[in-house]
Amino acid sequence: MNPVLALIITNIIWGAASPVFKFALQNIPPFILAFIRFFFAGLILIPFAMRHRQKISLQQFVHILWIGFFGITINIAFFFLGLQKTESINVPVIASSGPVFIYLFSVLFLREKPKLKVLSGMMIALLGVITIIFSPVLLDGKKIVAGEIEGNLFILIATFGTVFQTLVSKNVLRKINPYLVSVVSFLFGSLTFLPLAAKELNSWSFDQLNFQGLTGIIFGVFFSSALAYFLYYYGISKLAAQEVGLFTYIDPVIAVLIAAPLLGEIPSLYYVVGSLLVFGGIYLAEGRIHWHPFHKLRKQLNG
Repeated sequence: MNPVLALIITNIIWGAASPVFKFALQNIPPFILAFIRFFFAGLILIPFAMRHRQKISLQQFVHILWIGFFGITINIAFFFLGLQKTESINVPVIASSGPVFIYLFSVLFLREKPKLKVLSGMMIALLGVITIIFSPVLLDGKKIVAGEIEGNLFILIATFGTVFQTLVSKNVLRKINPYLVSVVSFLFGSLTFLPLAAKELNSWSFDQLNFQGLTGIIFGVFFSSALAYFLYYYGISKLAAQEVGLFTYIDPVIAVLIAAPLLGEIPSLYYVVGSLLVFGGIYLAEGRIHWHPFHKLRKQLNG
C-alpha cells in the first residue's frame, strides 16, 4: 500500500475522532472507553501479527512498550480528559503543533537532514495553536474559563505523547512489522488504563451504555485503533519523521465537518485566526505545495 495514502486515511479517521469521542464520552467514562478501545483492537490484530511472526530482541520489545506508553497511555489519557473539557474542533488544531516538535527532535535525535527554512513557519503555526489554547480568555474577556484552558493544555500534553511515539516508532518499524507493534503496544496501553477503568466502574455500569457510548466503542475499536494505528505505523515506517507530521493538517477540516452537525460546535473567530496561522505557517515553512500530502500522493502515484 502507498504510505502517503495510508497516512491520509489515518488522519481522516483521526480527524473524525475528536467529535465522535466527545459524543461518546457524554455516556461512557474515559478510561473504560480507552481500555475497551485498545484491548479489543489488540485482540483483533493478533491473527494478523501471527501471520507475520518474527523474533524480536528484549531491547526491541522494550521500545515497543515505549511506543505504547507515549502513543496510547499518555496520548489517549490526556486526549480523553481534555476532550471532556474543551470543544472537539480545538483538538486537531492543537495537535497540529506536533510537527514543530517532530521537526526539532527528528533533527536532534534521529539525525535527519535539517530543513532550517521550516523553523520560521513552524513558529507561526505554534502561535496559531497558542491562540486556540487561550481563546476562552479572549472570548470571555476577564472571565477566564479555567476548565476549557485546562482541557486545551491536556490536548497539548497528548500531542507530546504522539511526538515521542513517532520518534520512538521510526527506528523500531524499520525492523519490526506494524502488526506486531500494534498488538503489543495496544495490549500494553490498555492494561495501563485498567486500574482507572476499574475505579470508574464504582459509579458507572454497562447497563447505562447507550447509542452514544456504543458509537464510541465501535468507532474506537475498529476504525481509530485497529485500522488507523496500523496504517499510521505502516506509513511512518516508509517516510521520514519530519514528513509524517504534515498529514495532521487534514484533521481539523474533518473535525469541523463532523462536529458542526453532531455537537453543534461552530468555529469562533479566534479558532479561524488560529487555524489560518497554523496553515499559513506550514505553507510558509515549506514554501512549495508539493509538501501537501494530497499533492505528495499524486506525485508518487504518477511517478
